[in-house]
Amino acid sequence: MARSAASARSLERVLRICDSAGDSRALRLQLLDEIRAAVGFDAYAWLLTDPETSVGSAPLADVPCLPELPRLIRLKYLTGVNRWTTLHTAPVALLQEATGGEPSRSLLWRDLLASYGIGDVASMVFKDRFGCWGFLDLWRSGPLARFSSAEAGYLTGIAQPVTRALRSSQAHAFVARASRDARRLGPVVLLLSPDLAVHGQTPQTQEYLRVLVPPAEGRPPIPASAYNVAAQLLANEADVDRNPARARVHLSDGLWMTLRAARIGSTGPVQERDIAVTIEETSPPERVALFARAFGLSARESELLGHLVSGTDTWEVARRMFLSEHTVQDHLKSIFAKTATRNRRILLSRALGS
Repeated sequence: MARSAASARSLERVLRICDSAGDSRALRLQLLDEIRAAVGFDAYAWLLTDPETSVGSAPLADVPCLPELPRLIRLKYLTGVNRWTTLHTAPVALLQEATGGEPSRSLLWRDLLASYGIGDVASMVFKDRFGCWGFLDLWRSGPLARFSSAEAGYLTGIAQPVTRALRSSQAHAFVARASRDARRLGPVVLLLSPDLAVHGQTPQTQEYLRVLVPPAEGRPPIPASAYNVAAQLLANEADVDRNPARARVHLSDGLWMTLRAARIGSTGPVQERDIAVTIEETSPPERVALFARAFGLSARESELLGHLVSGTDTWEVARRMFLSEHTVQDHLKSIFAKTATRNRRILLSRALGS
């Protein structure tokens, strides 16, 4: 009874944190403090994801194997057990429970986590009907470490409000940029080996990576977001997951970037060829599609927004959507309410970032 009451109070605090959602990093740090108090853990990795591809970016992590980060990310993407893209019936899964007490069935545990003494992992996914917004792994150390069903129940109970808050934090990142170059930014390229070791990069790459994942003072940036899209490419090739190796991520001040991974070269086995990760400003159609998901627009509202972006007037929109002009205006009012905008000009400036 006492534990149940404590969990209820913790849930209330989680809801308050979620209601004040702003910056995604600050949101996750506050939530981790609360989750740690309710469900003890020794390490964690929390990533945002592109809602369409479920590919991770903007990681927040405290793990003992940081020097082996490329290997950790590669194995995470190649492991089918409790992969965030497979958690369809429940948002939480426990490693020991899922493997029947045989964690060696997990590639990630067998090839890496076991050597660090990790006994159990609680995996969470944050997704709704608009897409997948992130995933979180909590690690416990020690051969007898286990997450209980009650702890899994607590994590399940907070999954929905946290999902809404993560989506809201992404929506808040859509702001009209005060100024921008006439030229589109990028692309820049990061060249990785098949094992995700950095082989080379274009001059601006470090500048972008430094903003994507701010490094400790005096240290070079860690290309964690690039590792994630490259690892997704490996997952494609291994037939672990079919989502494309692509992720859209907020850089700063309303600027969204798209990362893509592809093999380069034409000689030798595909698995032995290097991987090129390109980073460039997100195209207007991709940005608008993400904007619609982040603000929870319906299919009809998303279609209407697409017409507005192309400069179509109300009469023509009504004709193309087989609706009355009155119904189009109703949909438009709903979009204004969801996006906290007052008119088409402000709406489009936020959606397009200009």
